[in-house]
Amino acid sequence: MSLFKHSMLALTGAAAILGFSSQAHAADIPCNTAQLIVPWGAGGGTDVIFRQIVETVNKSGAKPQLQVVNIPGQGGNKGTKQAAKADADGCTLVAIHQSAITSYFTGRIDFTWDKFEPIAMMTRTASIIGANKDVPFNSLEELIAEAKKKPGEITAGGTFGSVSQFVFLLIEDAAGVKFKHVSYDGTKQRMTALLANNINIGEINLAATRKYIETGGLKALALMSADRLSDIPDVKTSKEQGVNIVYGVERGIMAPKGTPKAVLDHYGKLFAAAAKDTGLQASMKTKGTTITYMDPGAYTDHMTKTYAKWESIAKKVGVYKRDN
Repeated sequence: MSLFKHSMLALTGAAAILGFSSQAHAADIPCNTAQLIVPWGAGGGTDVIFRQIVETVNKSGAKPQLQVVNIPGQGGNKGTKQAAKADADGCTLVAIHQSAITSYFTGRIDFTWDKFEPIAMMTRTASIIGANKDVPFNSLEELIAEAKKKPGEITAGGTFGSVSQFVFLLIEDAAGVKFKHVSYDGTKQRMTALLANNINIGEINLAATRKYIETGGLKALALMSADRLSDIPDVKTSKEQGVNIVYGVERGIMAPKGTPKAVLDHYGKLFAAAAKDTGLQASMKTKGTTITYMDPGAYTDHMTKTYAKWESIAKKVGVYKRDN
C-alpha cells in the first residue's frame, strides 16, 4: 500500500472516530447527578408524585441519576425561573404543570411553558374541591347554594394565578357565584389552612390528602374528573352535580431551552420506560393519578392547545393581564 493511501485511510479512520466521538459527546451529560427542580414544597401532591417517578427512573440504572430539588416560592414561579436560567446541558430538568400557563396569563411571570424543551408529560391528577370538616355544606351543589346566599364570603384557598385558583374561577363563571380568594404557596400550606379552618374550601388532590378524606378530617365536595375514582367511590363528580367542568393537574418534565436533542432523547427514553412500569402505575392510581405519557411532540401539541383554550377562559373571567 502506498504511503499516500495509508495516510488517507488513517485520516478517514481518524475522521470517523472524531465524528463518532462528537456525536457521543453531544449526548453526554456533564454531571453524575442531575437535578429535577420541583418548584413546590416537599410533601405536596406534585412533590410526592415526582419523587416516585424519579425513584422509578433511577432504579432503571439511569446515568446520571436524578435527584429531586425542591425550590418552593411564588406559587411555583421561583423554581421555574431558576430552571429557565440553568445551563442547557442536561444537568437540570424541571417539573411543570399548567401553572406555567396560568401564571403567565395573570402576569405573575413573564414567560410560559415554551421557554423550555418538553421531554414528557407523565401524569394527570383530578382536582378535588375540598372543604373543612365543619363547614355546613357537604357537596358542590350545597356549596353553590350557600355561595349564592353569601356572595364573596366563602373563603377559597388557592395559589393566585395558578391552577389551584383557576378551578374556582371556572366554578364562579359556570355557577354564577363569587368566592373570597385567599392565596397559599402550595398544596401543603393550603391543606394546613383547610384543616385549621382558616379557609372554607380549597383545591386538593388524593395524592396529598387521601388520609384526611378517609378519616373525615376534610370533606371532599366534588371530583373534577369525567368519572368517579374507585378509591373514593362516594365522591360525586362535578358533572353529576350540575357543573360541567372536567379539570385536573397535568404534570410533565421539561428542560431549559436549547438542550441538545440527544440529551432530550436520552431522558425521553427513561421517562417513557418509567411510564410503563406497573409498580408506578399502581402507586399513582392510589393517589387519584393516572399515567398519561406523551412524547415531546405530543406534549408540545397538547400544551399549545391547552394554552389557546385557557387563554380564552382567562380573558372571559377577567384574570388575563397580558398586554398582547
